[in-house]
Amino acid sequence: MKTIGLCSDHAGFPLKQHIKQWLEAKGLAYKDFGTYTEESCDYPDFAHPMGEAIEAGECYPGIAICGSGQGISMTLNKHQGVRCALCWEPELATLARQHNDANVLAMPGRFISNEKADAIMEAFFSANFEGGRHQRRVDKIPVRK
Repeated sequence: MKTIGLCSDHAGFPLKQHIKQWLEAKGLAYKDFGTYTEESCDYPDFAHPMGEAIEAGECYPGIAICGSGQGISMTLNKHQGVRCALCWEPELATLARQHNDANVLAMPGRFISNEKADAIMEAFFSANFEGGRHQRRVDKIPVRK
């Protein structure tokens, strides 16, 4: 596994701090793209640099957190090489990896506990893309010009 990308806005900052401890306990390297405080900020300022790093192959996979998880996942999914899945249950994280080859996990920082986030990350990191019929669908995701 490459270096894991992390990003959040102010609402996701507390959960991101917990995630860093979880990753360190597992011996997993990460790069924190910000934010670095709970001061109000704009999630695109941190999501776009992480999305670019995912596309460039500098980080894989990524974890993104904002209050609802919606805004940061919408922003990340603007990047053609990113498949960001918003997950609030472990089963969603498993399916996002197995069926959609998700390379970024987004979580709603204001709506899940640290323990729930741990279970979601365990599911995300232990699932593998199944390929097969799912590959055909994933291949159709990028916008063709």
